[in-house]
Amino acid sequence: MTIVLPSRAVVPARRRAGFVPRCAGLISLLAAALAPLVTAGAVAGTVAAAAPVTGIPAIDAHTSLLVVSPHPDDETLCCAGVIRRVVAAGGRVSIVWLTSGDGSELDLFLIERALRIHPDKMRDLARKRMREARAAAAILGVPPGRQFFLGYPDGGLMALITDHFTTPYYSKFNGAVSVPYADTFAAGHAYTGENLERDFERVLDRVHPTLVLAPSPQDAHPDHRAGGILTLQVLSRRRELAAARFWIVHGGRTWPRPWGLHMNLPLSEPPRGRGLGLTAFDLEPPEEADKLAAVRQYNTQLRVMSSFLLSFVRRNELYSSLPVPLPVPPRSASRH
Repeated sequence: MTIVLPSRAVVPARRRAGFVPRCAGLISLLAAALAPLVTAGAVAGTVAAAAPVTGIPAIDAHTSLLVVSPHPDDETLCCAGVIRRVVAAGGRVSIVWLTSGDGSELDLFLIERALRIHPDKMRDLARKRMREARAAAAILGVPPGRQFFLGYPDGGLMALITDHFTTPYYSKFNGAVSVPYADTFAAGHAYTGENLERDFERVLDRVHPTLVLAPSPQDAHPDHRAGGILTLQVLSRRRELAAARFWIVHGGRTWPRPWGLHMNLPLSEPPRGRGLGLTAFDLEPPEEADKLAAVRQYNTQLRVMSSFLLSFVRRNELYSSLPVPLPVPPRSASRH
């Protein structure tokens, strides 16, 4: 399906508005853009989409999977099971990390024992997290040539696709206005939304995905929401949106329940996933074991949020064909 999104000009470009209001406005625009997909067969307040929710399509040797990961570790939490299934089927898997995880103040405090932001330390943290991501991807069977780090600012993706689409953004975390990591796919590129889109398209042109797993704009984390919006904008423009499926990591307070490692339990629907028609992708025991091994490569994150990360090693993963809930049309007035 193709969605023509409203132009960025309609999005308020006021820095004082903050991430959440701007993102809420963008999600409203997305919902409006999805409205034409609602069929006329609405009954008792329910709607059916013209493009049915199908979950993950059939996987075989022709599958070319691209996982869009806002930070190192998201690709494993959301999608390790699907990654392993594609690899086992003889398909191709690629991962694009939009940021290198250099904006975690919690990591800075608990690992570096620093109360103030030090750009050098944050860049060192990013390098550690990229090494961890490469180790996790190797366990999942993704070769180095299909691992793409863009290096855009952690905590700044929403600003890039709104206020800083053409003007460079300054990251208070790494002290940079351009990608500072020499071994990334976008090294030296200015922190602008325009460059982010261009580099994302370069990855798409490189891997030619038949399946794209991207964060939902319903996710509670601003970087994840921005990653979902970026995917929608670019794939829609390329008329490739039918290949996209969406996942949620930050799904609401205390989710997933219960926190911690519970490999025998299924992942339940997150509060922020209501209305998306999430479909379960069931993992085989070896896939679940590989997912756990990949999660354990993220030592930096396990030191600060192990219970949360391990909560995603479950019997299934959840995906939707819809990025945001379809609007429910008002009931027609009854005749008398």
